[in-house]
Amino acid sequence: MIHSYKYCLEKTSEIGVVTWSSETIVHVSGLSNAVIGEGITFENEDHGRVMAINKDKIEVLVLSRTAIKPGTKAARSGSPITISAGEGLLGHVINVMGHSITDRRQKSHPPEKRSIETSPSGILARSRISRFFETGVAICDVLMPLGCGQRELVIGDRQSGKSHFLLQTMLSQVRQGNICIYCAIGKRTTEIKSIEAFLEKEKILDKTIVVAADSYSSPGEIFLAPYAAMTLAEYFRDKEKDVFLILDDLTTHAKYYREISLLSGHFPGRESYPGDIFHIHSRLLERAGSFKDGKETSITCLPVAESVGGDFTGYIQTNLMSMTDGHLYFDSDLYFQGRRPPINIYLSVTRVGRQTQPSILRDVGFQLVKFLKSYTDMQRFLRFEMELSEEIRETLRKGGELTTFFDQVGSTLIPMKLQVYCIALIWKNKYDDNKIDDLIKKYKENKAWAKEVDKLFEIAKTLKEMVAKI
Repeated sequence: MIHSYKYCLEKTSEIGVVTWSSETIVHVSGLSNAVIGEGITFENEDHGRVMAINKDKIEVLVLSRTAIKPGTKAARSGSPITISAGEGLLGHVINVMGHSITDRRQKSHPPEKRSIETSPSGILARSRISRFFETGVAICDVLMPLGCGQRELVIGDRQSGKSHFLLQTMLSQVRQGNICIYCAIGKRTTEIKSIEAFLEKEKILDKTIVVAADSYSSPGEIFLAPYAAMTLAEYFRDKEKDVFLILDDLTTHAKYYREISLLSGHFPGRESYPGDIFHIHSRLLERAGSFKDGKETSITCLPVAESVGGDFTGYIQTNLMSMTDGHLYFDSDLYFQGRRPPINIYLSVTRVGRQTQPSILRDVGFQLVKFLKSYTDMQRFLRFEMELSEEIRETLRKGGELTTFFDQVGSTLIPMKLQVYCIALIWKNKYDDNKIDDLIKKYKENKAWAKEVDKLFEIAKTLKEMVAKI
């Protein structure tokens, strides 16, 4: 939030004049006391942010689509750009200034003002990632587990199921009582509307905030969107609540920053991206994590990166991989085979998630990775129409049922303990995929049976023990 031109002029008593203008960047002279990150207000009530300071001028990033003409007067706000933060934002789709785009209900008054850019918390304020982050998606919880406070990159080609997986995870987290923030960066308006419609349909909008900077927004607004979303996440973290944050997506964010940088006349580096692009993203993602100020709280961040043609070795993609705690690779080949979600477990990595899993879930994960590798190898035998041994037939049966079990479409979520129970049923040849919805319903409604499943989960330490006790 930035105040009016009149207020800023009275506060700082310093007037600048626009000497050069482009659609995104303007040069202003006369504001000798400006600092980087400070808010600027123009006389037409448009706003900007100081990006660089030169000897005789400052570079200002314009936060609107309005063309700022040379000769336009400007005033300093005397403070960095802030966003309104408060519980009243829950249930709203907002822009980067914290203004509601959809006025469903009254926001909290007075909201707290927070700077959208802050220094990441130091190591003394952080704690070891030790709590399991339940997504409700079996292939992720069992084979690629996440921890509360983890930063896990979600990467894959366009239209490969990434957004649907993220919405399923949001649904799971809200049902666990956590706050969810979805930051849409440069998305089409129809995509943002579909996200909003999903949240309304599942009745979880009141526990979520959508920070929207659509493709029609100015490059300045799109650039600041993820920082605004992270600031809101820090607000709820300071209220001792766990937060799940989605940044969708940072490859688009990097492209807009490249546009801003080139218009500023900065020297281009690799693939024409500016040299500080790594710093731009790392200072953002470092603000997530697990924290121990009183009650242990966390900001679990899932940034999204888009690959092209299955190639995830691009400059921005590898940059993001190096600053996160692993990545989930959504394979377009698996997507076209009908797998949902199409997570390639052999090309995905989770660096800290396994340390948060209960012992039996960790054992199940290790057993399944080895088994699925054997299953993939044995599928080659099917091409030769040869007589198969009973052992190979059993492996193919288990592998086929596991593949079907790991396919989760719509808003279906499987509780973590029920996931292990179903895998044990597959091992014992007692699983019926057509009845998975009935099992989920039974687990939620039949408390006595759910207690038996939970007890098996607590008693058994390995998959073998679980199968033996069923």
